[in-house]
Amino acid sequence: MVKLAYQYDIDSISLLLLRMLFAFPFYLVVSIVKRPKEKLQSNDYLWLLGLGMVGYYLASYFDFLGLQYIKASLERLILFIYPTLVLLLSYIFLGKTITKKQALGVIVTYIGVVIIFSNELVINQEDRVLYGAVLIFLSALTYASYLTGSGWLIPKFGATVFTSYAMMISCACVVMHYIYTKEVSILSFPAEVYWIGLAMAFFATVIPSYLISYAIKILGANNFSIFGSLGPVSTIVLAYIFLDENLTVIQLLGSVVVISGIFIAEKRKKKATAG
Repeated sequence: MVKLAYQYDIDSISLLLLRMLFAFPFYLVVSIVKRPKEKLQSNDYLWLLGLGMVGYYLASYFDFLGLQYIKASLERLILFIYPTLVLLLSYIFLGKTITKKQALGVIVTYIGVVIIFSNELVINQEDRVLYGAVLIFLSALTYASYLTGSGWLIPKFGATVFTSYAMMISCACVVMHYIYTKEVSILSFPAEVYWIGLAMAFFATVIPSYLISYAIKILGANNFSIFGSLGPVSTIVLAYIFLDENLTVIQLLGSVVVISGIFIAEKRKKKATAG
């Protein structure tokens, strides 16, 4: 949907603003109806504020900005190192153990991602690739930080409340960024842009944000991040359907490798559950 919107010459921060403005009412209504699961300390809200800023504001902004300098295929390849970052951050800051199954699963899934996009990684030195790559890495790092912190805070707030509060904070950050930096009127774009923005808000923001929180609650941040490696697989399928991009044998092979890595990471857990 971002690529579809860019056809109408909208800049990244304006598109991000539309996405968040359309999403905000959903989160506001839910936050009014639902309340935190337990009594919270002031530090909990400070951590929530920080995670709201990095999760869907900084991570999205770095990603949108980086796409101006590198190909989308290279962007996706760099972005999906975040499972590795989640494992490392959980180990460093939360003392979570990285199991051999998880480590092997991450390695295999990332090999699959490399295979998927190997044919598309043509680098033009005039495109400021290094600068764009650094921005995308920052997007992966901030998103990984959000996932790591989410696994710690969700049990305190509850998945629904945490998501609603964090996303409203992200919305506020985007609005302030737009007001501070932009002179383009948000009402100056073609009608198609607003329909795409509404679709992004509902289908690519509100629904997945709640699903992600519930998945982290059930799986934990580490295992969820490994499942997140399915992202490149879904991306190539959707690009094939909606953007007329080619679906190659190499991409299908890479998809199989990604799914195999997820199976490896979760195999022991499933056996234990069955037992």
